[in-house]
Amino acid sequence: MSKGRAEAAAGAPGILLRYLQEQNRPYSAQDVFGNLQREHGLGKAAVVKALEQLAQQGKIKEKMYGKQKIYFADQDQFATVSDADLQGLDAKIVALTAKVQSLQQSCRHMEAELKELTSALTTPEMQKEIQELKKECAAYRERLKNIKAASNHVTPEEKEQVYRERQKYCKEWRKRKRMVSITATRETAAQQHGPARRCSHLKRGGFVSCQATELSDAILEGYPKSKKQFFEEVGIETDEDYNVKLPDP
Repeated sequence: MSKGRAEAAAGAPGILLRYLQEQNRPYSAQDVFGNLQREHGLGKAAVVKALEQLAQQGKIKEKMYGKQKIYFADQDQFATVSDADLQGLDAKIVALTAKVQSLQQSCRHMEAELKELTSALTTPEMQKEIQELKKECAAYRERLKNIKAASNHVTPEEKEQVYRERQKYCKEWRKRKRMVSITATRETAAQQHGPARRCSHLKRGGFVSCQATELSDAILEGYPKSKKQFFEEVGIETDEDYNVKLPDP
């Protein structure tokens, strides 16, 4: 045992007696050890020995509670408390409890305020942010000035003309795409239902008529290679060849 631990063990009875008298409530040896270990550096064996010594000397009381002993101060040393004194103590406890709750609420408010202030920008950071925003605004003003000064603005009529041309070309694109699609579909239908039913098998809803593709169908019927090879030899280019997609209308 070290010298410091030995000195603490020697003074343990006095420390424990004073502690039990001040608290005036029952404790087990484990409770006393846990409460005083950090402050006084007492070992558990020293705590148990000191409590048993105090109990044998009659300075404290011990009582079996289940399988463990509990220790408490001798109540004979304390003056008898009247009912009025007990009521006064109860009122004091109520007042102190309310004060503790009020202080806890105040602490929570201050913690929330501290968290908000900690997450906010500092004065130098805010000044830096303001300078950056001013530079950004100046750049936007210069850009707007150049746009207003430009002489090549698009008129509403020119804009409308561009939209009309786009619709025209998209319509033609969609028509040609359907022509290629129906050719492939008719080839499948001919394989499944026979040439005699390839026109009646398809609905006219979103496709061109049978007559519009009779030429390509007739060629594919006698063509010895696949549809893809036929397109390559004839020079038909599909959207998939260029990885493009028809724009939304």
